[in-house]
Amino acid sequence: MPSNQNPLGALPARFRRERLLIVGCGDVGQRVARNLNTGPGAGRLQLLALTSTPGRVDALRRLGVRPLVGNLDDATTLRRLAGLATRVLHLAPPPGEGAAGGRWWLDPRTVALARALRQRSLPQSLVYASTSGVYGDCQGARVPETRPLAPATPRAQRRVNAERAVRHLGRAGVRASLLRIPGIYAPDREGGTPEARLRRGTPVLVAEDDVFTNHIHADDLARALLAAIWKARPQRAYNISDSTHMKMGDYFDLAADMYGLPRPPRVPRNTAQDQLPLMLLSFMSESRRLENHRMQQELGVRLRYPSVAEGLRT
Repeated sequence: MPSNQNPLGALPARFRRERLLIVGCGDVGQRVARNLNTGPGAGRLQLLALTSTPGRVDALRRLGVRPLVGNLDDATTLRRLAGLATRVLHLAPPPGEGAAGGRWWLDPRTVALARALRQRSLPQSLVYASTSGVYGDCQGARVPETRPLAPATPRAQRRVNAERAVRHLGRAGVRASLLRIPGIYAPDREGGTPEARLRRGTPVLVAEDDVFTNHIHADDLARALLAAIWKARPQRAYNISDSTHMKMGDYFDLAADMYGLPRPPRVPRNTAQDQLPLMLLSFMSESRRLENHRMQQELGVRLRYPSVAEGLRT
């Protein structure tokens, strides 16, 4: 077992390997693992992943990841995480409404993880994948990371609660950082393009009611997460977004043209509630343009897909 005092354990330096724990190893977490196990320096990190799905164990092993079966909703299954990793990527979302005993604004999963990590030697760094929804509706303004948070939905409020738990852990000695992420897309990701929605003919808003939306390709996100693990500053937030500033309707028009499909119908906001699901309406009620200067300058991330037009073609 690792030493309580030394996060790399009581081994000679030449035998030590840093241990990266991925919490929530879905599509993006698996992209992170593939990057680490196929790129330069492959094998220098020992990769571990917490999964609540036993059926995913074999797939994780094939990626070169040591699976740990546990559940963020059951704190007793997290005890083995204490002192285990030198670095942590926290990619798991908060639970849905009603999962915290009616306290819909809380994320008990992040609190449970933080408590487990405190039990022995703390990791050197932890990166939390949050959401750009914590900014709320910015009425199309450009949004730096210094903008005050104004979460407008229960989903975003739970993310703010998770960010606070991560910052609290950072004050205990972890180099904790927050990545605020918009819509994730990739042609090889399940539901990762607008094609299915276009084929259903789901409407978008008319131009005068439309909102700015932000995007990041899943591969660029994986690279940003890895950069943050090593380079992010303590208690720092980063917007992880490409350089596209496009309204949502224009984005779907672009995708339709690329796929050779009809452009979606346009409807005014005052009738959209009769035609669109509540989740989609909530996204259409917030408009912002994320600035990504910190991501590029401090993390050194150079986007492989700087625009959605380039990313949707791959």
